Amino acid sequence: MLSCSSVEDSLLLSLRRLTQSSLRGRHRPGEQFVHVKMADEAVCVGPAPTSKSYLNMNAIMDAVRSTRAQAVHPGYGFLSENKEFAKRLAAEDVIFIGPDTHAIQAMGDKIESKLLAKKAKVNTIPGFDGVVKDADEAVRIAREIGYPVMIKASAGGGGKGMRIAWDDEETRDGFRFSSQEAASSFGDDRLLIEKFIDNPRHIEIQVLGDKHGNALWLNERECSIQRRNQKVVEEAPSIFLDSETRRAMGEQAVALAKAVNYSSAGTVEFLVDSKKNFYFLEMNTRLQVEHPVTECITGLDLVQEMIRVAKGYPLRHKQADIPINGWAVECRVYAEDPYKSFGLPSVGRLSQYEEPIHLPGVRVDSGIQPGSDISIYYDPMISKLITYGSDRTEALKRMEDALDSYVIRGVTHNIALLREVIINSRFIEGDINTKFLSDVYPDGFKGHPLTETERNQFLAVASSLFVASQLRAQHFQDHESSRVPIVKPQVASWELSVKLHDEIHTVVVSSSGPTFSHEPQKLLHSYMVEVDGSKLNVTSTWNLASPLLSVNVDGTQRTIQCLSREAGGNMSIQFLGTVYKVRILTKLAAELNKFMLEKAAEDTSSILRSPMPGVVVAISVKPGDLVAEGQEICVIEAMKMQNSMTAGKTGKVKSVHCKAGDTVGEGDLLVELE
Repeated sequence: MLSCSSVEDSLLLSLRRLTQSSLRGRHRPGEQFVHVKMADEAVCVGPAPTSKSYLNMNAIMDAVRSTRAQAVHPGYGFLSENKEFAKRLAAEDVIFIGPDTHAIQAMGDKIESKLLAKKAKVNTIPGFDGVVKDADEAVRIAREIGYPVMIKASAGGGGKGMRIAWDDEETRDGFRFSSQEAASSFGDDRLLIEKFIDNPRHIEIQVLGDKHGNALWLNERECSIQRRNQKVVEEAPSIFLDSETRRAMGEQAVALAKAVNYSSAGTVEFLVDSKKNFYFLEMNTRLQVEHPVTECITGLDLVQEMIRVAKGYPLRHKQADIPINGWAVECRVYAEDPYKSFGLPSVGRLSQYEEPIHLPGVRVDSGIQPGSDISIYYDPMISKLITYGSDRTEALKRMEDALDSYVIRGVTHNIALLREVIINSRFIEGDINTKFLSDVYPDGFKGHPLTETERNQFLAVASSLFVASQLRAQHFQDHESSRVPIVKPQVASWELSVKLHDEIHTVVVSSSGPTFSHEPQKLLHSYMVEVDGSKLNVTSTWNLASPLLSVNVDGTQRTIQCLSREAGGNMSIQFLGTVYKVRILTKLAAELNKFMLEKAAEDTSSILRSPMPGVVVAISVKPGDLVAEGQEICVIEAMKMQNSMTAGKTGKVKSVHCKAGDTVGEGDLLVELE
């Protein structure tokens, strides 16, 4: 049991009793995960589906009563912006660590919040200020506003229930999908429509208010790197804002907070165009996922401030006290396949997991450990990876090193995409907007394109790793006591055939012998590697049991991960964030390999497979139906997002292998065409 030295500590203890332990619903019974280990009491609030657990107020209230909690911090989602939940807590004399119900209702409803913003003289986006009744009305309103338009859930947030429509057909589809997602995620299918600001930045202002009429703005966060309207990379401050624009946005954010007597931490989101005109988007009446970057540059603990405000204490700071010290960047590490629409969900169990917290200036917020499951029921975020530096250059370099040193095995993840974003020249220059990913990767993300120098470095490292593994395989532990005499093979060099990206390279590896590093008890071994006429010196400890391997290639230090090594010469190596598959054979093995038959690729033109694990929401066809290329076949919901699956060609439906309500895995056969 924790000792409580203050009121804040006491409230935090109650907070941990409920909210830290309630997360347990996503894991298998009996498992001990980080949040459960930290909590003094763990209460399972129900089965995995959110409607039966995290959105089930009765179950949450039962947990509150059974633990005799004094206060509840609602976290980032689910009931965090639900006024009814806050009312039920108040009815039982339990403190809701957040704003009062009036502010939640006013700001949680996008229609009402927009009207209040106008009244508070906050810049707003042109649009329809009422509730859209049906698809026909949506089309009529969209035409009046002028395309493109944004269709979004009135009670929504986090990118759920949002669609951009460029014509009447997309408006009808957007209305259908957005209303379904809104009902699933928030229990409220009301929608609104407003003008879509093309190529904007997404910049938000952190606000903090108390119950005594005080309110502060804690600078901004740049959140423009997004996919499907969900943030991927955030930073504070923004490289785009000048002090005048920052102050104007902050003052309008505070004006809106004061208009609803806001008393907690909250975020006012703005869209900012290329001329630094800014427009109110929405206010989130909760703690944001990306709040750590604000904590890094201001030195404030936002959760602690929320707890103090909830207890009734006045703010301890004035606006003049709020600094911008250094720079912070946050990458959202997701269990997603970035090669599919910049990130379709991946599920599985983390077989190996090591956070890069040994590096300077690195913070990792997560609740998982080796053995944790990533399921289809919740957001696929693995962690929030935050780096801090004295300036943006240092923060980004530390992020690059942290991503290289992050070990995640068992699920597909988006580290390759994150690393490519932060080293992209446009990102470094600050030339970004919410369409950054689609603009930079119009044909989809393909991984890191190796330069000739990087390719040679990779081939040299992979070949050296192959030779190191071969030498280890020839080594016998305690061979002096063996009865069988061992003849060590005298190999001066290895001539290898290395296949990368369907190209075959001849690589010659020669051992340069062992050397001692400056670190104690570390023996390094160097190889001289000739790749396509270039000679490179590759040095490392070659500890093949370690998930991370620090390699020096001609003076350039690289951190690599060898994900797999097979007897047939196939290797998967993570290099510069991207996983590359190579096949390395000796000269003799390569000559013999020419006689091996290759497996023919499956013809996928007549079949539709699920690109991700999820639940089938609807089936739009039956056997015998004629379908056109691009026609919707079915809808799959994965991690609270609905995805339309379409036909790859025109044809007749031969068979349907699923029905509404079925749970499907990645690669499962859905529909066959003749």
